[in-house]
Amino acid sequence: MRKVLLNLPTFGLAVATRAALAAGVGLLVAERIEPSRRRRIGTGLVAIGVLSTIPLARAVLRGIHRDAR
Repeated sequence: MRKVLLNLPTFGLAVATRAALAAGVGLLVAERIEPSRRRRIGTGLVAIGVLSTIPLARAVLRGIHRDAR
């Protein structure tokens, strides 16, 4: 079994960036805001989520530990 050990700031950053990515995608498909404004905000949030994935993935991979069997 694998266990992932992350410190609290790294975990919080992962949660926050996943939320930004989801909110950006939600804005891009929603129709409640003016299209040009929605596109700018949504694209920015998606970009933040995507760009933060690489360093977070590296942190998660460093935090993976296997149980000794």
